[in-house]
Amino acid sequence: MMDWNDVIKFANNGSPAPDKRVEKSDEEWRSLLTPEQFRIARKKGTEVAFTGAYCSAHDPGKYNCICCGSPLFDASIKFESKSGWPSFTEPVKNNAIKYEKDVSFGMIRVEVMCNVCDAHLGHVFPDGPPPTGLRFCINSASIQLEQ
Repeated sequence: MMDWNDVIKFANNGSPAPDKRVEKSDEEWRSLLTPEQFRIARKKGTEVAFTGAYCSAHDPGKYNCICCGSPLFDASIKFESKSGWPSFTEPVKNNAIKYEKDVSFGMIRVEVMCNVCDAHLGHVFPDGPPPTGLRFCINSASIQLEQ
């Protein structure tokens, strides 16, 4: 089970290797995604808080990357963080997520991306519930629920 120390280690020293890689040009991604999905997942955008389709969803299933379809989070570990974005306590496996230090907007955060295709998902914070203490704060536009 991951914890904040693991997140910091991955952000500083590199993430675990993914099972596979998917790489496409911006033009190819644009043809597969809506403009909003492209802006968020490929250009590191953020959706407005409390507007995402999965913010309050509680349906069972797996949340997959909107770009490449790779499994990222299980719905069973989704929780209500009241942050305005879907929140999860851990990924489906350690190498599903890529972690990078993000110093944009005068803050120090850890950005999370799909480790297979580098799609921007959101950020992870150390203020989640037990047992991991993690809050993966994810844009709905970057994920798709598979039931």
